[in-house]
Amino acid sequence: MSHAGTVSFTPAELEAETERLFRVLLHVDCTPGKSWNYEACRGFAPLTLEINRLKKEKDAVILTHSYVEPEIVYGVGDFKGDSYFLSLMARESKAKVIVFAGVVFMAETAKILSPDATVIVPDRGSGCSLADSLTGDQLRKLKAAYPDAAVVCYINSTADVKAESDVCVTSGNVYDIIAALPQPRILFVPDRLMGENVRTELKRRGVAKEIITSDGTCIVHDVFDAAAVADARARFPGLKVVAHPECTPEVAAAADFVGSTGAMMKYVKTTSAPYYLMLTECGLVGRLQVETPEKHFIGGCRLCPYMKLNSLEKVRDALAAPRPDQIVTLDEEIRRRAARCIDRMFELAPAIKG
Repeated sequence: MSHAGTVSFTPAELEAETERLFRVLLHVDCTPGKSWNYEACRGFAPLTLEINRLKKEKDAVILTHSYVEPEIVYGVGDFKGDSYFLSLMARESKAKVIVFAGVVFMAETAKILSPDATVIVPDRGSGCSLADSLTGDQLRKLKAAYPDAAVVCYINSTADVKAESDVCVTSGNVYDIIAALPQPRILFVPDRLMGENVRTELKRRGVAKEIITSDGTCIVHDVFDAAAVADARARFPGLKVVAHPECTPEVAAAADFVGSTGAMMKYVKTTSAPYYLMLTECGLVGRLQVETPEKHFIGGCRLCPYMKLNSLEKVRDALAAPRPDQIVTLDEEIRRRAARCIDRMFELAPAIKG
């Protein structure tokens, strides 16, 4: 019997689901104090079975960001990846219900792109230090100070900020999109560190742009340290260091590869090294441990407290009987303006699947 007390499964069904989960999650070891051994998978099985049954009953699709726990990604997720890929899946979805296992701004993006669907977020407290660092009102004041600038917002932003922006970008397409804009001055929000890395990369490419930023940072990526990278290289000869552009410029300069969540996955899958140091959220390491079990990862990833608010129990409960606070609603005028901003991204950037 499920925790909700509404669905029962036979011992054979539970054992088969336990075996399936264990085969997938066998090599995962990415969250301190948490296990994906056989007993853990036995505990996941009733929930994954119930959620997958509920999906069919509710005509629902579950979008899972790579940073949530792997039992969600591989147990119940219909699509898994980074913000850009999941935005594409939200736009293409024909489902009546979209459950977004990620953070609130991602669920807002799904609602912007699929306005007729009921969009659900498992935990309304799953915010984002970047998205929460800038409001639409604050952006309007910045725009007034730089009226000639093209306003470019990182996808890690609220619907209000997207509605005030000319084009949305992700960490995978930010360089190409900004380079393609005709304006020489760019107001890039809300990530200061990514803005600094964009400034460096565009200069390297010979693209002349003045990049002005707001002051948000990611609480996961802004804490990585270049000295720790040097120490890791000394201890692990042949180490490849992989970083996200939300890291500091010093860390980005010390890395072997800097890229989006999807690009980092591709880099690890297509390169050979005795060890990898992933300077990003630990959930991505979990995905890589599932999909590249032959690779060796050393410690260094950080947990996002917001992503980790997602759980199978919360996904099940939100899908079975969502509370009003779990259902994403947007003012229609803001939604339409934000949709124009995101549609402009799709026009300028190729489809990159993560």
